Amino acid sequence: MKQPLAYVHPEAKIADNVVIEPFVSIDKDVVIGEGSRIGSNATILPGVRIGKNCRIFPGAVIGAIPQDLKFKGEYTTVEIGDNTTIRECVTINRGTAAKGITVVGSNCLIMAYCHIAHDCTVGSNVILVNNTQLAGEVQVDDWAIISGLTAVHQFCHVGSHVMISGGSLIRKDVPPFIKAGREPLSYEGINSVGLRRRNFSNEKIREIQDIYRYIYQNGLNVSQAVEAIEREMPASAERDEILLFIGNSKRGIIRGGLSD
Repeated sequence: MKQPLAYVHPEAKIADNVVIEPFVSIDKDVVIGEGSRIGSNATILPGVRIGKNCRIFPGAVIGAIPQDLKFKGEYTTVEIGDNTTIRECVTINRGTAAKGITVVGSNCLIMAYCHIAHDCTVGSNVILVNNTQLAGEVQVDDWAIISGLTAVHQFCHVGSHVMISGGSLIRKDVPPFIKAGREPLSYEGINSVGLRRRNFSNEKIREIQDIYRYIYQNGLNVSQAVEAIEREMPASAERDEILLFIGNSKRGIIRGGLSD
């Protein structure tokens, strides 16, 4: 259902039951899936793919060209999964030649005034609280929660099931399953409340705690901790996810903070 005061380019592919409110602008080369709703004054620019049952609130701008001087007009896209909510005045930029795509997964909540820059990858079930700012090529994994007024340095990686304190500056990678806060951003323990809400057993949570004791509380450097974990902790999906995250980290992981 399109309001007469909205503009929809004739080449845009819009499912029949999408609601488009007044003063929306939808450009060419846009695809919007069934059951989605586009709020007034939202702007959807070329190269955007929006899934089913998404809600785009007033003033959001999705698919603007990157704020990157290396961008030379190459064809790139933004892809948003199903059941994702994008609140007021959120901006999500297209990719660049680096990756060609900016991705936001399914079942996400992107709160007001957040910015997701070029070539970011945001997983599913992620919450970005008001005014969170992701620089270029940031990766945020599934189930992460980044609290309000947080700024994330370009190329940083935030692991799955992480909880980040409000007002944080993320300059290094944040490994999965933990809480992080303070300045500089530091390890603050396991995100046990979030893990229990997602049906992790007490035994599994204790296993994750034991792994992070090697990394942050046993006086070992990261390489020594990884060797000890591989030697002494039995293989599991969570153990291997943590070790793979650390092994792939390009910026290094955040420091420990519990003993300060």
